[in-house]
Amino acid sequence: MRVPVKLIGFGFWLFFLNCARCQECLRENIIYENTEPVEKASYADGERVKLNCRTGYTGFYRLKCEKGEWKKSIERPCAKKKCNHPGDTPNGNFELEEGTEFVFGVTVVYKCNKGYEMTSRINHRSCRAQGWDNAVPVCEGTIYEMVKCPAIRTDEGVTASGNTEEGSYGDVIRFECVSSDKMINGSSEIHCEETGKWSDVVPKCKDITCTAPVIPNGYAVDSQPEYKKDAPLNYKCYKTFKPREGIPKCAEFGWTVKPECDEVNCVLKSTTYGVKMIIPHGKTIFGAREIVEITCSEKYWFFGTKETKETFTCKDNGEWDNEPVCAEITCDDPRDQLVYRPYFWRTMKLGEKQSYICVYGYSQTAAEATCTRDGWTPNPLCTEIVCAAPNIPNAQTVGFQRPNYRINSIIRYKCHPGFEPEELVQITCDREGQWRGIQQCTEICAAPNIPNAEIVRGQRPNYRISSRIQYKCHPGFEPEEPVEITCEPEGQWRGIQQCFKISKLCRESFLENGFIYIDPSNKEEIFYSCDPGYKPFSGNWWGSVTCRKGSQFEEARCIRKEECGALPSVHHGKLTLLDPETADVKCDPGFMSTNRSIKCTNGRWEKPVCKEIVCAAPNIPYAEIVGLQRPNYRINSRIPYKCIPGFEPEELVQITCDREGQWRGIQQCTEMCATPTIPNAEIKGPQRSYYRIYSRIQYDCHQGFEPEESVQITCDREGQWRGIKQCIEMCAAPNITNAEIVGRQRPNYRIYSRIQYKCHPGFEPEESVQITCDREGQWRGIQQCSS
Repeated sequence: MRVPVKLIGFGFWLFFLNCARCQECLRENIIYENTEPVEKASYADGERVKLNCRTGYTGFYRLKCEKGEWKKSIERPCAKKKCNHPGDTPNGNFELEEGTEFVFGVTVVYKCNKGYEMTSRINHRSCRAQGWDNAVPVCEGTIYEMVKCPAIRTDEGVTASGNTEEGSYGDVIRFECVSSDKMINGSSEIHCEETGKWSDVVPKCKDITCTAPVIPNGYAVDSQPEYKKDAPLNYKCYKTFKPREGIPKCAEFGWTVKPECDEVNCVLKSTTYGVKMIIPHGKTIFGAREIVEITCSEKYWFFGTKETKETFTCKDNGEWDNEPVCAEITCDDPRDQLVYRPYFWRTMKLGEKQSYICVYGYSQTAAEATCTRDGWTPNPLCTEIVCAAPNIPNAQTVGFQRPNYRINSIIRYKCHPGFEPEELVQITCDREGQWRGIQQCTEICAAPNIPNAEIVRGQRPNYRISSRIQYKCHPGFEPEEPVEITCEPEGQWRGIQQCFKISKLCRESFLENGFIYIDPSNKEEIFYSCDPGYKPFSGNWWGSVTCRKGSQFEEARCIRKEECGALPSVHHGKLTLLDPETADVKCDPGFMSTNRSIKCTNGRWEKPVCKEIVCAAPNIPYAEIVGLQRPNYRINSRIPYKCIPGFEPEELVQITCDREGQWRGIQQCTEMCATPTIPNAEIKGPQRSYYRIYSRIQYDCHQGFEPEESVQITCDREGQWRGIKQCIEMCAAPNITNAEIVGRQRPNYRIYSRIQYKCHPGFEPEESVQITCDREGQWRGIQQCSS
């Protein structure tokens, strides 16, 4: 068992050893030009090293090992050391063998002027780490030293410097004009030749002038044949070109700034940060009027627009029409939304949350604020705490009433008459938006009015709910003992008993033409029925009378029935007697009854009516009746109608009035599609004014417009054409003088198409030029081929 344990331990040791090595940084992975190798072959994680430059170079790097990779903390790239000026030699000069700077490794070679020879053994100097090697070579004179040139004489406006009285071979005379407004007209420098003559005549001075230059892609404003000294040159560039910085002025050696027109271009500063896609892909420099489409990544947008996909156009002045930079979606401090805490909000990214507290008098609309594309949600974060106008039943607010009241607002109300409390009530809107101090208006009971009775212990005009009072009937009325009644929550008295005069029981009554039924248990009411041909004064079969105040019954009477005579006549129908008081009404075909049966009431029959069945004039939307229209039509009448233009069916429709008074055969007029108007297009085949629902037609765009293939559209059931594609102007094949399209040429090109052309031999630019068809159907980026 001990051997496996050792193997497991050895495995763990190898694992940790490899893991430690995977964190090391290797010397071989340090790749910088012109640097000395570091001391060790590998370095542990976190270890630092200084990387020096090779001899002859200045600079250094500081590196740190982080998880197996070298990270730069200081970077000063290795550059060749510089040497001072190598030194001039009298009667000679020097040239650099290569390059333009006096840096480590370069060599200068010295040469003597004509008439002089080098006496030094070495004619060159090289820039080393410690400076220049060798000494400055020496050039000594020859037989030409005896050659002399005549004295120099100049005009008043010219000054000469040098040996003007007696020049020797190799001497140089320099000339300058006395006036700064003039320039040398000839050589400004002459030298004495071996022939004893000066190399050129003594010059004179002339006024400083400049000729109007030829400006490619531009022109001079107020062009002049000549410009005097310090005169500015005003020039303009053609569209899509811009002048160089500075104003050209006429100087001794020409124009101070070369008047040139550079092509306008716009540069995409950011092509990766927050960017999902750029069309065209990989392009960062755009000519004037060229277009780029940028789509931002998920959590980015174009600042100020909240859009994630936009097109940008390079303007003629070299500026983008809008800033083409994707900005991270963030939310700023919502201080303007009445937030109290936190006092300072950091700028938050999309989806981040923040708890908050509102200022006094406002309440949170959520526990947390969330950063969204539309700003902080919920919106608003804080709402003012208000109390809605109180709704107190049976009360009236004193003074002007508003829909809402702020915190600490005070209002007063009064209960309606018959409700309590009777005094004014004052309520306050508290900080939770609730009214404090409300007292409900409770209905009270008015003093009871009980005939033949009086209240015990005095009477008040009103009594509160649940109040109890007693009353007593006057002498000679019952009940004789006091009665207690209670004021109920509904404001009604409960327990009232009326006071009746004390008397004997009611006498029994006799009835003519009928008989009486007396219920022994009910001494206050008797029932009666009448003989045939009679009916009770009230009721259909039975009547009843009650005892008046315990003394006598009301009068019971049986009255004679009034019988109806023969059935009445009815036009366009007949009557059938169902019982002595009811008859059935049946109308002839084509007529209908207003009452299916009639009754005999008070000796008279109701009037039966059979009226003719007709159809009212039809109301069909978007249709017109053909011929004379009437308000009513008889059964089986037929009339035609026609839908108005733009609706179907297009043919005449005939409808019939049926025996129920309804029109049969109606077809609704359905809207059709009018002939579509599509700019720059032509419909294929015969053309109609209107097309039926679900009709399909095809159209072609005119030459030079896209889509180039036929388009099929459908009339939907709302009367609208579905599938329309607008005809967008294309770019005709460009005609560029002295140039040829690269690849196959077409007569027309779609919007945003890119093609290349190349100028003929002998014309520039020499490289291929790419141009783009913009959305106005114009080519952007064209450069003319010039010789």
